[in-house]
Amino acid sequence: MVSGATYSSAGVDLELYREGMARLPAHMRRTQCPRVMSPEGGFAALFQLDLKGLFSRGYDDPLLVSCTDGVGTKLKVAVAAGVHHTVGVDLVAMSVNDALCTGAEPLFFLDYVALSHDDPALLEQIVRGIADACVECECALVGGETAILPDMYQRGEYDLAGFCVGVVERRRLVDGRQIQPGDVALGLASSGFHSNGYSLVRQAVFEIGGLAGEARVAELGGRTVNEILLAPTRLYARPVKAVLGHYRVKQVVHGIAHVTGGGLMENLARIVPASVQIRLARGSWSVPGVFPWVQRLGGIAADEMERVFNMGIGMVLVVSPHFADSIQHQLADLGFENWRIGDVHAAGPSDDRVVLA
Repeated sequence: MVSGATYSSAGVDLELYREGMARLPAHMRRTQCPRVMSPEGGFAALFQLDLKGLFSRGYDDPLLVSCTDGVGTKLKVAVAAGVHHTVGVDLVAMSVNDALCTGAEPLFFLDYVALSHDDPALLEQIVRGIADACVECECALVGGETAILPDMYQRGEYDLAGFCVGVVERRRLVDGRQIQPGDVALGLASSGFHSNGYSLVRQAVFEIGGLAGEARVAELGGRTVNEILLAPTRLYARPVKAVLGHYRVKQVVHGIAHVTGGGLMENLARIVPASVQIRLARGSWSVPGVFPWVQRLGGIAADEMERVFNMGIGMVLVVSPHFADSIQHQLADLGFENWRIGDVHAAGPSDDRVVLA
């Protein structure tokens, strides 16, 4: 007698799924604050926008800010290496860093994890990284979704998506429209490739360069290829919130750009009004060694490198010139290397928003 089909025979083990779900609440709890109101196991998360009493925010005209992103083909490196917590950090960084570009305080984060099969240990690694990043950003991990999709992914593969919601007072909104001639562009150091351009990185390193993930790279301190490629995206919530909070009366940060896919010039241009141009000075910041390394391995042209990668600048603050030195000192005191990388000039509507010379 042939037994009937079961969910397990179709590729989904409900017992393992439940085990995976049981491992996650502890990681979520350490990210949460009194503003999280939802009980565990509910269908939706509840978050109190304002608190009463001593910790009241006292919003006047709050705007909600929402962002979503993934990690891209960097996940292929994580799967091959068997290291999954760092891409959890990447997932948070890609959305939270975007939210910061409006001047917002990140409030809460949700994740979507799609797995090829039930794997509680793998899921816990991913969510541990997500929770670590949420703690660093003071952003509550309030929920998420785990999907087991055996026919969508090869065994061992998975995909991630993240969602961040933040809040900013309308009068404190940073959208680039305040950028004016004389302003200064400050570049904050990246930690490497972050989570962008990994289709090109993997081709250069593994296909053309012929390197294995376990190979050590002497010119980059003897780290393995996997360690280099899985360095997580830098989280900028702490320094950006500190700078914005330091100037409560006068708005001195006129624009913020998160440098992701498309490189420094393309991402910075997204916030520059048509009346001005930002002129960046080539050589005004330190380019991490990972970039010339991957360029040499893949024989990649210099203009292609600049078009795809951040080249060492993960975020740009466009600030009033009178406060530029003070902001640079604040960033340095918080452990964030930064440089004055450009200046703002008057321009016509047909001029490029950003130039690099």
